[in-house]
Amino acid sequence: MTVIAHRCAVLGKPIAHSLSPVLHNAAYKALGLDDWAYERHEVGESDLDGFLKGLDPTWCGLSLTMPLKKTIQPYGTPSNMWAQRLKVANTAIFDWPAEPGITPGATPDGTSATGSLPAIRLYNTDVMGIVLAFDHELKALGEPDRWKSTSAAVIGNGNTAASAVAACTVMLKNGQTNKRITVAARHPGKNRQLPDIIGEGDAIAYEEKTIDASADTLRDADIVISTIPGHAADAVAEAIGNDDSFRPRGILLDVVYDPRPSALIRAWRAKGGLAIGGEEMLLWQAILQVILMTGADTADSSLTDVLEPAMRHALEEAL
Repeated sequence: MTVIAHRCAVLGKPIAHSLSPVLHNAAYKALGLDDWAYERHEVGESDLDGFLKGLDPTWCGLSLTMPLKKTIQPYGTPSNMWAQRLKVANTAIFDWPAEPGITPGATPDGTSATGSLPAIRLYNTDVMGIVLAFDHELKALGEPDRWKSTSAAVIGNGNTAASAVAACTVMLKNGQTNKRITVAARHPGKNRQLPDIIGEGDAIAYEEKTIDASADTLRDADIVISTIPGHAADAVAEAIGNDDSFRPRGILLDVVYDPRPSALIRAWRAKGGLAIGGEEMLLWQAILQVILMTGADTADSSLTDVLEPAMRHALEEAL
């Protein structure tokens, strides 16, 4: 019987629906990491402190879903650009001291932890997960030049929208002029963080409008990302379906993967548009997490060639 020497898990509440264990355990198998295991634990905001203090040095990292992507912030150090800029992290990597307990970590109130809480590095892989989902689609189409985009639209203005807007700034870094990101939401202006995500040097205009007034924006955008959950976009899908003149120019990513495909994706494709399901974002952000958690060489591009087909196959079987 194999002894598990390295542990990782996904935390959140609720968490039973999470497909992260499917993806990460498939990755371990593909990499030959027989003594690695990945689990899921239902942990809410009030439970996080106790959970972290109960870990031991076999733990290597955590994936974080809502509501913990912000709750984790006081426990660690943002260690990539998007974790720093968005103050949202979906990945925590543990750096245990040589002698556990000698160098305790800090708790949110600034006091020392009584256990052997390690130093924690925080990362956001959601942003690049979105970028890589689009990149994979364009490569599959044989249209890499389609990155010469000038406009993006984000449906919704919640927490996921922050990662979507950030991903759009990455995809619009292409030397084009007159670039614009438009956020369409039920309550424009509610998330004051969104405009500030665009850096001063990005040369991208930003605007918000109501979803009801977004048909032209969605039709003409090169990149469209829907960040609203479940069936919340069904009304948008219905409006698209009822508009005889709607012919989308760009590619849609709907972060939802249950139902699959979503009503929005079905409506978009029925109008001749290209659409990507949320499982692609899920896959690519998980690939980045695996690389971080296992301490693999991030410059080794062959890792993706090993991980992507194995994790994709496991995900397809689970969906």
